[in-house]
Amino acid sequence: MSDDLLDRLVADLKPTPPAALPARLFGWAGLGVVLSALLMLAWLGPRPDMMEAPGTMMFWTKFAYTAIFAVVGGVAALNLARPGGSLRRQVIGLAILVLLVGAGGLVQLVLMGPDQMSRLVMGSTALRCPFYIVALSVPIYAGIVFAMRRAAPTNPTLAGFAAGLFAGGAGVWVYAFHCTESGMPFIAIWYTAGVLATALLGAVIGRFVLRW
Repeated sequence: MSDDLLDRLVADLKPTPPAALPARLFGWAGLGVVLSALLMLAWLGPRPDMMEAPGTMMFWTKFAYTAIFAVVGGVAALNLARPGGSLRRQVIGLAILVLLVGAGGLVQLVLMGPDQMSRLVMGSTALRCPFYIVALSVPIYAGIVFAMRRAAPTNPTLAGFAAGLFAGGAGVWVYAFHCTESGMPFIAIWYTAGVLATALLGAVIGRFVLRW
């Protein structure tokens, strides 16, 4: 290929705006969240006490926990969509978040007494909760991966894991509007398990679909 041909091929190329990747990534993720919310409403339905729930501390605890997971997962996905991205800071941040909620769960267990342990830890939906979170994360993950395929991830497995963290965090945020569980130990264990399962599945899928 001659130098003249190369010059002609690149003559009309324009630099990509810095905000193009975040806009694409979060735009497709936002569409996935809308689809996930519609799926939740049609499949599971909103929590029956939705009008009263915002008046409780536990509602906002779940809202904050899941929203932070989604935001940090979004930063991780954005980092890994670019060459040489890293997950270290995001993983440390999420580990601290889980530990804080877990510590709050231990305090709640002590205050409520051992007779409340089963309700606070297992609730009535422990075995279904992670499955619901993974299922509600599917449309979000699909949107994130669609956007990341047009970027330049150099580590498909890690990028898929980051996409799964983002999708799982957003998916569990949607799920929280259905879930009526009020135990912080439940949130720390089962919400986190659902997000982690989504991230691990995302890593497996990303290894293949995010490969150049």
